[in-house]
Amino acid sequence: MDQIATSLMSPPVLFFVLGALAAAAKSDLAVPETIAKGMSLYLMAAIGLKGGVEVSRAGVDGQLGLALLAGLGLSFAIPFLVAPILRRLGRLDRVNAGAVAAHYGSVSVVTFVTANQIYAGSGFLAAGFMVAVLAAMETPAILSGLVIARREAGGRLFEPRLLHEVAFNGSVVLLLGSFAIGMLLGEDGYQPILPLFTTGFTGVLCLFLLDMGLLAMRRLMQTRALTVRLAMLGVAFPLVNGTLGVLAGVLVGLDAPSVAVLGVLAASASYIAVPAAMRLSLPQADAGLYLAMSLGVTFPFNIVLGIPLFRWLAETLTPMLGAA
Repeated sequence: MDQIATSLMSPPVLFFVLGALAAAAKSDLAVPETIAKGMSLYLMAAIGLKGGVEVSRAGVDGQLGLALLAGLGLSFAIPFLVAPILRRLGRLDRVNAGAVAAHYGSVSVVTFVTANQIYAGSGFLAAGFMVAVLAAMETPAILSGLVIARREAGGRLFEPRLLHEVAFNGSVVLLLGSFAIGMLLGEDGYQPILPLFTTGFTGVLCLFLLDMGLLAMRRLMQTRALTVRLAMLGVAFPLVNGTLGVLAGVLVGLDAPSVAVLGVLAASASYIAVPAAMRLSLPQADAGLYLAMSLGVTFPFNIVLGIPLFRWLAETLTPMLGAA
């Protein structure tokens, strides 16, 4: 309960709640799209740089490889676990089930950034290489979702445009590129740009989450495709997937903070990279549905409750199973 209270009272979460309440009250509060995109670029560059600097300081070891394997396995497998449930309980056709499942196998950069910030505030620091795991987990789920959907939809499985979108997605390029720059710069080289990318980080994250709160609530208020069953699945999926992520992290020997972050990654759902890929490859899928579930239901759940929950689970299971 203390961790939930701490998470709820953190500035980023409070700004998210403010945005949601403003949207619910039908306020005209809005963040201009160009500014929101600029903040998104800043956050991804900052987290990539800091992760690269941390890896430069600590060095690369076998833990990075194991963490990458765990993340890639989760991202590829989760859509195949989620899709049958969406078909049976959510009553979705194969195309929409595949599209939604891809969102849950992929990851949310903002959820990752928020979790890191909240955890770091209490000294619960994940390994810097988790940024690389984040980037690696964005794309395998897209391929899994297409395999599921195109069993019925027909057509070529991988089109040139889609392959380019997956390989050179902007968030992946920026995360991995800034991560590499951070490794090359090291701690000394990072010092001249530290004030920009560290001192102002929390403030920018607060404003970005204000915008996310506005978008999430407005998406929920506008969609008609989201049934009660699907909304419940939007909460159940992060609970189950996040637990799988925590267990995977413990089994590959990660420390408790990194285990918690892997749980958060597995629990999160994409609302940037995957929607772009689905628009290219599965235009017949209902965009209102998969965005309402990922952004309107799962994202708020993870920001408010998932982040402290997976920390508690990691701190409970890591000493128990890690020692075993």
